[in-house]
Amino acid sequence: MAARITPPRHIVWSTDTVDLSDPFQRRWYIRQVLLHGRAEDIRTLDLDKVDALLDNLSLPSHLHRLWKTFLEARRAEAHFY
Repeated sequence: MAARITPPRHIVWSTDTVDLSDPFQRRWYIRQVLLHGRAEDIRTLDLDKVDALLDNLSLPSHLHRLWKTFLEARRAEAHFY
């Protein structure tokens, strides 16, 4: 991901740019994408970063479980091959 981005309005409507080099803004943006993003938005995320930050994103419990399950399966598959 680039350091400074112009996010889509369906994800972020309160600002024109997000500085992904700022840890707070990066966590906030990833949370917004997981909450409001489309498949094409989620594809832009670094899933290793999502995995590292997941427990600190304050997602609703059903979304946290969904992503935790997916990321655990992804890690297991990576170790299998």
